[in-house]
Amino acid sequence: MKRWVKRGVGALMVLLAGFIIVTAWYFVRASPVGTGFTAKYLCSSTFIAGQAPESACSEDVVPVNPLARLVHWRIDRQRKTVTADILGFFNAIALYRQGCGCTLVVGKSEAELQRQTFFRIPHRVGTPAANETLPWPGGDGETEDPAGLGVDGAKLAAALDRAFAEPGPSEKKRLTRAVLVVYRGRLIAERYAPGFNARMPFLGWSMAKSVTNAMVGILVRQDLIHINTPAPVPQWGQPDDPRRRITLGQLLRMSSGLEFEEIYTPVRDAAMMLYTSVDFAAYAADKPLAAQPGTRWQYSSGTANIVAGIVRRSAEKESSRYYELLYREFFFRIGMHSVVLEPDPSGTFVGSSYVWATARDWARFGLLYLQDGVWEGQRILPEGW
Repeated sequence: MKRWVKRGVGALMVLLAGFIIVTAWYFVRASPVGTGFTAKYLCSSTFIAGQAPESACSEDVVPVNPLARLVHWRIDRQRKTVTADILGFFNAIALYRQGCGCTLVVGKSEAELQRQTFFRIPHRVGTPAANETLPWPGGDGETEDPAGLGVDGAKLAAALDRAFAEPGPSEKKRLTRAVLVVYRGRLIAERYAPGFNARMPFLGWSMAKSVTNAMVGILVRQDLIHINTPAPVPQWGQPDDPRRRITLGQLLRMSSGLEFEEIYTPVRDAAMMLYTSVDFAAYAADKPLAAQPGTRWQYSSGTANIVAGIVRRSAEKESSRYYELLYREFFFRIGMHSVVLEPDPSGTFVGSSYVWATARDWARFGLLYLQDGVWEGQRILPEGW
């Protein structure tokens, strides 16, 4: 009997030791993601949007960050940084820079990030801000009377009421921040939650992928890039690399066949790329093939960042300050003056996730696509793009 007891105790000790080792391994791998997400999000929401950091933390960070309640954060408004740590360890710092928002200090020092110049463009590149006396979309005047366009104003107001109404206390909150209604190219309704307004930029998250798509369209029109030829990715340059057959078009359609875990939990690809990587495009491009190119569709933020890397290298053929081309040839031409493209530490804008713009500018972007890439009679994107 004693022998069985000893064996049982021994087995339990082995299991306990294994559990402790696995838990410790996971915590060490997960903590930089937890602190990195907290620092990055609070930095951007504070210095780009002007949102109260306490509100951003409780509404946007805590609900999605499993380690958030262990994280201690502090803001240095003079240095324009947000620092987050867990019990003094796993320190993460996000740095704000005028013109490109916030970037985690990963793989590069704060001083190295401050010396980067790719985003330093002349103010609005000579393009005036939208005129507040002109109606949207050409300006930023007041919304138009829906009745003048045959729309029932009472029903429209009721629809906005429903969009902002919260469900019962046992259900997940909607936390609607802004609703705009565009009809026949006119802005006929607009409403914001308390603490938010028409001048406040909003993070687009995966709407950034559509912005990246549009940037490729701009470069295609300028003959700086081609989508039906092998994608120009440095990591795929070896003659025997099967990934070199992947075309830019397949990357745009997310049918590259590359392995990537689109899971936003610690130690999985999407989170590790965004919060622990220096070069997001390189992180994704280093992945092996999981299927033959063009044979399988898989949603992938990694793919979007590979495309962003291609956009950057193509735009740099015109200027090392490649943001200038993107703003001059795209955003400012359709009146999106509020846009902030946030880069990874390597200097490539995060084409999967980190584009900020006011709700009115996001609506302008949607209208551009509704109009097949034409703005005020001028073609911005290739026909049928």
